[in-house]
Amino acid sequence: MRRGIAPCVGKKILRVERPRCRKRPILITPAAPALNRRLQGRTIAATDRLGKRVCVRLDTGDTLLFEPRMTGLVLLADPPTSEHLRLRLLLGDGSQLLYWDRRGLGSVRLFSAEELAGLYPTEKLGPDALAITAEQLRGRLKASRREIKVALLDQRAVAGIGNLYAAEILHVAGVHPRQRCDRLRIADYEAIHAAMQAVLQEAIAHEGSTLSDGTYRNALNQAGGYQNHHRVYDRVGQACGCGRGKIERILQAQRSTYFCAACQRRGNSRRSGLVADA
Repeated sequence: MRRGIAPCVGKKILRVERPRCRKRPILITPAAPALNRRLQGRTIAATDRLGKRVCVRLDTGDTLLFEPRMTGLVLLADPPTSEHLRLRLLLGDGSQLLYWDRRGLGSVRLFSAEELAGLYPTEKLGPDALAITAEQLRGRLKASRREIKVALLDQRAVAGIGNLYAAEILHVAGVHPRQRCDRLRIADYEAIHAAMQAVLQEAIAHEGSTLSDGTYRNALNQAGGYQNHHRVYDRVGQACGCGRGKIERILQAQRSTYFCAACQRRGNSRRSGLVADA
């Protein structure tokens, strides 16, 4: 999403519109009149990301923060439907920046630099998954008694990993999703870290995963392509690439987890062939 909306950098915001929407309302702050006053005439200086939140940085130092949650999209093209369009920024060259949300779980908030720093200090949002080192990852998780799959979803521990990608990362690392963090070895954390970098970079290159519900779209309202490269996610009963087992599904913290019991044995990580698998 962040890379997709990068072409709006350098453009001036002419006005802000909040289209009439009869669906579940989302949090947009400040209210439309105040939001328009603070954004109108401002230039988009940069696009950025805080974990799973998309940031639009303005020349004033303010940041417009989009939190898509499950079904939100930040778009440059026309949205999938008009009825779920929540916010429109009309830009100086005739283009637009949109926020669309089918289920209405996301939010859009405008912060000053001081407000944003107060809301997202490092102790409330962990190091980014693409920037954290293997040593930092182990240091943040090694004392936890939680299962590793659940721990990877904790944005305070490491920011930016969602449910789908946690399952894919652990499969590439050869680590069982139910393995407790405090029982993992140094080599396990190194394998998880290497898999984290490989899986996330591959997913970014393919512009994310559009699943069977079709909800996720890139900034141009096109499907992502990483779903064609999933190793375990949503592949129950299919043969694993290891050639020894089939993909299984379990529930962890009310979320589906997919894995292969043959190559993700508890207490026995599969680290050989990591680069080739990734």
